[in-house]
Amino acid sequence: MPSVRSLVGLLAAAAACGAVAFLGYCVYLDRKRRGDPAFKRRLREKRRAEQQKAEERGVQLWDPVKNEKFQELFLQEVQMGELWLSRGEHRMGVQHLSNALLVCRQPRELLKVFKHTLPPKVFEMLLHKIPLVCQQFEADMNEQKCWEDEPD
Repeated sequence: MPSVRSLVGLLAAAAACGAVAFLGYCVYLDRKRRGDPAFKRRLREKRRAEQQKAEERGVQLWDPVKNEKFQELFLQEVQMGELWLSRGEHRMGVQHLSNALLVCRQPRELLKVFKHTLPPKVFEMLLHKIPLVCQQFEADMNEQKCWEDEPD
């Protein structure tokens, strides 16, 4: 009668052989798939179709000209906000700083900087202003979209 130890060893050996056979089969199929000229052709066609769909929708992931304009606008709004705050005009300063937050690529980081650099009263005003600026931005975008959608 076989012992439990030899039975466990036999099962472990069978499992190891099965795993090696499975991995070998996977490698075989992968090589066969990659070596198939039709596979490469289908893959190229699929990538071209995806690229054409993206171009048809007008999607461009990174536009350096737009990026530069946003950066200039961001710096201008921060400078104007600092200028108004230095003059004691907190409302105008907060308006410009909230505009800067709107075009900033990392608004959370900018809020952290503002929290440490702005007086607490001004920072609270800024936090209350953010939802209003976002609503105004959405309204402006919807209005712009309506103008673009209207036929001439």
